[in-house]
Amino acid sequence: MNSLIDNTIAFVKEQLHNAEGGHDWFHIERVYKNSLLIAKTEDCNLQIVSLGALLHDIADAKFNDGDETIGPKVARDFLKSQQVEEFVIEHVIKIIENISFKGGKERQNFSSKELEVVQDADRLDAIGAIGIARAFNYGGFKNRGMYDPEIKPNLNMTKEEYKNSKAPTINHFYEKLLLLKDRMNTETGKSIAKERHQFMEIFLKQFYDEFNGVL
Repeated sequence: MNSLIDNTIAFVKEQLHNAEGGHDWFHIERVYKNSLLIAKTEDCNLQIVSLGALLHDIADAKFNDGDETIGPKVARDFLKSQQVEEFVIEHVIKIIENISFKGGKERQNFSSKELEVVQDADRLDAIGAIGIARAFNYGGFKNRGMYDPEIKPNLNMTKEEYKNSKAPTINHFYEKLLLLKDRMNTETGKSIAKERHQFMEIFLKQFYDEFNGVL
């Protein structure tokens, strides 16, 4: 398994060499490490968790004109080149296809303990200090404003509205980041998310105080 994981890491690093800073190799590495941490307390297949974590963002749809088929295809082709067993490939592909938040309205059509572990690890990287940094990094990448008090968060977006949103970055906290704590799957994920959620609440209070000139 180690040589497969080593090969997968090398492949992902190469594929994401010039990726946006919030979705680069270091994002993958954090999700991978958190997946291994969470997996220690769950009854799951560690190989599937590892491969799912490493390949979950191999071709994120938002950087590929919204095409959600590219990531699974790239992952499948790579895993086949490594002669990975078919049942493992299919499970990893299902993780890639079902891990995303997508506005929080879309029902997953697949469930497994391995998906729960990787999904929690991915969601943990979207909250807390790293989550805040990633949100503003992506907002800058898309040339979005930081905050506009005239533009209110939309809590009832469809999947397409969520994908095409051009709202200020602060809105993203209410439309996704602050919702993740209550959507964690595992006990370990829930425990870690609680502290990171509190950090975001402190950040938002400070942000509004500074924006409004409160001493």
